[in-house]
Amino acid sequence: MSVSTRKIVAGLFVSLDGIADAPEISPHEWTNDELMGRIAAGVAQADAVLLGSRTYSLLARFWKHQSDDIPMAKFLNGSPKYVVSSSPDALEWQPATLIQGNLFEELAKLKSQPGRNIQIPGSPTLVRSLLREGLLDELTLNICPVVVGSGLRLFDEIADPVRLKLVDSVVYGNGVIGVTYSLSLN
Repeated sequence: MSVSTRKIVAGLFVSLDGIADAPEISPHEWTNDELMGRIAAGVAQADAVLLGSRTYSLLARFWKHQSDDIPMAKFLNGSPKYVVSSSPDALEWQPATLIQGNLFEELAKLKSQPGRNIQIPGSPTLVRSLLREGLLDELTLNICPVVVGSGLRLFDEIADPVRLKLVDSVVYGNGVIGVTYSLSLN
């Protein structure tokens, strides 16, 4: 019998030209009931959150004040949050653990623990880093029908090809294209 390990899965909104951090691609602007259903299904497969320090701070400001009647608030507020940071910032939004040191070793430990997927909501710089280092298992992009022009591009600084396998795709009624890729190609 083989032991299954948890997966690290990321979900991001990006513009058609690959910008991953701009007001024009805010999930609040592009999310409809259909897309929320897909996001909720992904969240239901996770029991932990992995974040970069900047995204942790941004999400904490909003979500820690939301009621558990909102499924995303219940998930984010109650799930263990693992924050990747090189500086020991105070982690006020609990439960939270700072991840420092060798990222590969720390993520391998997390993935070997029992549980469901480890979800990365946003954190484009962290996602790019994990993608570049081969530490990401699954990537979902919600591609918004807008060209932003400038900003943080998700795939900048990736020097070597990263092969992806399409797992799922959907076109939503609002024009957003959702694609999910697997990076575990074995």
